[in-house]
Amino acid sequence: MLYGIIDVGSNTIRLNIYSYNEQQVQSLLHKKTMAGLAGYVTDGYLSVKGMKIACKTLKAYKDILLNFNINNIHVFATASLRNIINTDEVVRTIYEETGLSVDVISGEEEATLGYNGAAVHSNINTGLFIDIGGGSTELVSFEDRKITRAVSLPIGSLSMYSKHVKKLFPKKEEAEAIKQNVLQELHKLGSHYNLQYDGICGVGGTIRAAKKLHDNLFPEQSEQLLQIQNIKTLLEHLHKADKKMLRRVLQTIPDRVHTIMPGLIILQLIAEHYGSQTITVSPTGVREGYLYSKVLKEG
Repeated sequence: MLYGIIDVGSNTIRLNIYSYNEQQVQSLLHKKTMAGLAGYVTDGYLSVKGMKIACKTLKAYKDILLNFNINNIHVFATASLRNIINTDEVVRTIYEETGLSVDVISGEEEATLGYNGAAVHSNINTGLFIDIGGGSTELVSFEDRKITRAVSLPIGSLSMYSKHVKKLFPKKEEAEAIKQNVLQELHKLGSHYNLQYDGICGVGGTIRAAKKLHDNLFPEQSEQLLQIQNIKTLLEHLHKADKKMLRRVLQTIPDRVHTIMPGLIILQLIAEHYGSQTITVSPTGVREGYLYSKVLKEG
């Protein structure tokens, strides 16, 4: 059986095609569109132009799936539609224009599904799960592979860029504003904020982009681990606007030039406050979790 899973995020809209046979899931195709929907939000409303971009992308994805004779199509949205005022209008417009129903999941559900998807490829039994998206960041604490708490913070790589940065890269004072914004959200977590975790599992476009840049600069350490000390070094180079470093960014992650610094700041602060020196990067996350927990389980 073939399934099409579409993830409507704040920064990207992604399509994954999976096959499911004899209890085994295999990813067959992955497509990504840098829609940047968070950039089309004004005063809490997604603009008509933003809706048109979403509909155009979803129509194209639907055509791909129908060309493969895949009718099991499931679309979900995260902070992109969850954190806007006109959610119902956007969902209705998408259905009228594309015939696709969008499941707008809560922040806690996004965190849980992300962990469920990542846990399949993670050997960390107790620790913290992080998913830094364009519009939100999900944190899940788990013990013996069981979730103890799942939260979603309204801070993402694209939303922090849009809120605090005027040009391509944040200036010193803009980076400081991002930092204070992140720390403010972490402090709201209360006692959960004070816990320490040796093991951190990370997923999401920001963390995967950070891993690519990390491996480009530190090829001798290119495993599944991200060294937080190296993240600090990356940020230092980016702050200096070092030409060699900028060239690396353009060669390695050209579609995340403007969001990589806000994303790295979020990642560094979370890791430091939870006492972790390394992050294990999982190749799977919320889309796989949605397939396992919402489609196959309920189907």
